[in-house]
Amino acid sequence: MAVIALPPSDRLRWTIADAFTVTKRNLIHLIRVPQLLVFSTVQPIMFVLLFTYVFGGAIKGALPPGAKYINFLLPGILIQLTAFSAMNTGIGLAEDLNKGLIDRFRSLPMARSAVLAGRTISDLVRNVFVLLLIYGVGSAIGFRISTDVAQALGALGVLLLFGLTMSWIGATIGLTLRDPESVQAAGFVWIFPLIFASGLFVPIQSMPGWLQAFAKNQPVSVAGEATRSLLIGGPLSASLWKTLLWGIGLLIVFVPIAVARYRRS
Repeated sequence: MAVIALPPSDRLRWTIADAFTVTKRNLIHLIRVPQLLVFSTVQPIMFVLLFTYVFGGAIKGALPPGAKYINFLLPGILIQLTAFSAMNTGIGLAEDLNKGLIDRFRSLPMARSAVLAGRTISDLVRNVFVLLLIYGVGSAIGFRISTDVAQALGALGVLLLFGLTMSWIGATIGLTLRDPESVQAAGFVWIFPLIFASGLFVPIQSMPGWLQAFAKNQPVSVAGEATRSLLIGGPLSASLWKTLLWGIGLLIVFVPIAVARYRRS
């Protein structure tokens, strides 16, 4: 039987429609199991409160005179939150594999990339909700945006790009390991060093010299610095360009790998 090749424009519409359907399915699942959303918000709220009130006094001495630690901290917490979305994406795909949902999707006449795109987009939507919640908590304890609306929206764009990048890395890990517990363990192995060896929670200048070179240039740090500059002011150009380069570069690498792993899953 001959296979009819669709024009590129029709294939694109087909892929977008399929991705939207999968996104809708994942969001409906999230609404029906609200515990997933609750647990994903508890940890960042605890980080905001604990770092502010437990470590804030000790770290304040490393900040410029008059600077509030919560203004320094909150952009870092927002980046940390989007980084952890990678584990959620990987665990979700591993669970779908174990339940046989991926096999059902692959048996349907739908674009191969739509399942992965739908998963990452739905995690991105969830991130927006949680980011707004954490911003509200930070505002309640003293965080204030010092820049204009355009820069604040730019910060949201950085967060979404970074979250999307991390989700595709998580998708690759989830489709490779195929076991939710293994995906979670692997997530801690690669995410935690990037988060804590960064400038999210403490100024990089306070770190040992041998660690500063890594901390200044790794993707979590530069995304945190760009977000912080867009929200409270400061030098922006270098960190923003590095964030864009890291984001685009990682997407170019991991999107094809994730799609290839999905096809072989």
